[in-house]
Amino acid sequence: MCGVFGYVGEERSDLSGFLLAGLSKLEYRGYDSAGIAIVKNGRTQIFKETGELKNLARVLSGKKIASGLGIGHTRWATHGGVTKKNAHPHTDCSGKILVVHNGIIENYERLKEQLLKHGHKFVSDTDTEVFAHLVEDKLSNKVSFHEAVRLSFNKLEGLNAIVALTEGQIVAFRKGSPLVAGNGKNGNFISSDIPALASITDKIVLLDEGEGVVIVKEGVLRINPKTGKLKKAKSTTIKMKEIKADKGSFAHFLIKEIHEQPEVLMRVANNQKKEISKAATYIRNAWGTYFTACGTAAHAGLAATYMFSEIAGRHVNFAVGSEFPYFEDFLVPRSLLIVASQSGETMDTLEAVRAAKRHKSKILALVNVPSSSLERLADFSIHLKAGPERAVLSTKAYVAKLALFLLFTYTLVGKYKKGVELIKTASKKMARMFKEGIEGDIKKLAKKLVDSRHIYIIGRGINYATALEGALKIKEASYIHAEGFAGGELKHGVIALIEKGTPCIAVVANDRARESVLSNAMELKSRGAYIIGISPKNESVFDFWIKVPEVGAASPIVTVVPMQLLAYHLTLLKGYNPDKPRNLAKSVTVK
Repeated sequence: MCGVFGYVGEERSDLSGFLLAGLSKLEYRGYDSAGIAIVKNGRTQIFKETGELKNLARVLSGKKIASGLGIGHTRWATHGGVTKKNAHPHTDCSGKILVVHNGIIENYERLKEQLLKHGHKFVSDTDTEVFAHLVEDKLSNKVSFHEAVRLSFNKLEGLNAIVALTEGQIVAFRKGSPLVAGNGKNGNFISSDIPALASITDKIVLLDEGEGVVIVKEGVLRINPKTGKLKKAKSTTIKMKEIKADKGSFAHFLIKEIHEQPEVLMRVANNQKKEISKAATYIRNAWGTYFTACGTAAHAGLAATYMFSEIAGRHVNFAVGSEFPYFEDFLVPRSLLIVASQSGETMDTLEAVRAAKRHKSKILALVNVPSSSLERLADFSIHLKAGPERAVLSTKAYVAKLALFLLFTYTLVGKYKKGVELIKTASKKMARMFKEGIEGDIKKLAKKLVDSRHIYIIGRGINYATALEGALKIKEASYIHAEGFAGGELKHGVIALIEKGTPCIAVVANDRARESVLSNAMELKSRGAYIIGISPKNESVFDFWIKVPEVGAASPIVTVVPMQLLAYHLTLLKGYNPDKPRNLAKSVTVK
């Protein structure tokens, strides 16, 4: 989940500022610590700070360090605590080899033990530092730097992207974890993802699985991972309009992105019919359709199983991404796996895709980042068109996925136009919901719930998925324990948790589950629960009512919004940063 960024080229008058700017586009990958290393005339300067990137920027304020060679890193800690010594970049014993890393070196303890026997000294608790010493060890055999990096990388177990730097060059390898290089006019680049390079160059070198590159001032060379042979790398032109993500008049990205959802829905509704029809054809021709995703995207996939059943009368299968490989035995070449990921780099989702490809199954991907790893692996992709999400909590990408799944189901039964109109209606009514002041009600509710230790959320049918997503939003941001349940499961054990005053949210839509979920809410109330209703209509069982519009089959698109807002306002009241929850990163690129 870490972010890496590097440059080799003509001397820049402020390379330190340039590296910070690159890292600012990758900070969503981790904000436990950040660091940069700059090399000039054989002299290395390293700057590291714990916490958010702004802490490192503060240290570098007023310093303009000129150079043509440097790397930077934003860390999400996996091995070793959040300390300055564990921040990247790491070095070998000589201090001449610098390394930054995204991933987990699964066999690092065994490698470290061998290196210690060879006299190497370690200063951090990370798995990453092992790699710098491995390269140093290989160089003692008088091989080239890029060959030492290749041989060292081939000794690693796990999924990793490694960038190593020494005087005059950067050498990088990837396996599983994302990494791309870029060709520029006055220099060349390495980055964890393409969007970080969007404003710098559109000439992208996409690294294949296991492949490496040598990046020098003159260009980029591919390294054959088996033989070590070099050849000039051909770049691919990927024009990605950089959408400047700023908060505008909003205090945080999270609340801004929640308010952008009506616009996102309109963009989904205006998708090319040809694209949606092609996706529907993949589904129609499949012999067994499977959904998989992780976290918020998984809840969209679960909701989709209800849509496909109720609207298209079609059976689909669902499993979360991290568990999907254990079901791969069902797959055959005619199977279809539908995967969804905002970043297109979610490691567990990519592993599910690789499992499906082992069985030669087809892959349909819903992604928000063009040319991401997921899009490159898929047979066909549709973009979410949600725009950049900077808050760690996903909101607008979630409703985009729901809207696309809804379009698929209506298209399958020959009612594409009806699906489009339904999404447009949901967009307009959601915008009106904001305009009419739903946030005022949510602020009042947040004040009532801010000291709660537990919040329970129930839903039935498609809004069971909404209950799960609402609970995830609350616990991710506010750190209040929240759980979502299928309403009918209460009497099978969950109701034992309810006591006087326990806040319980009931998600109630005007669908066939309405009477049942209201009955479940009454069961909770009879045990002393404080019932919060999210519904188009006020009901006698509700102690507090949040009104949402009536939008038919699109109900999960609007019923999730109050819980997104509640998560935000609970977080503010608790004094936390809603954009950067503890222990979380936007893109989960480790298993």
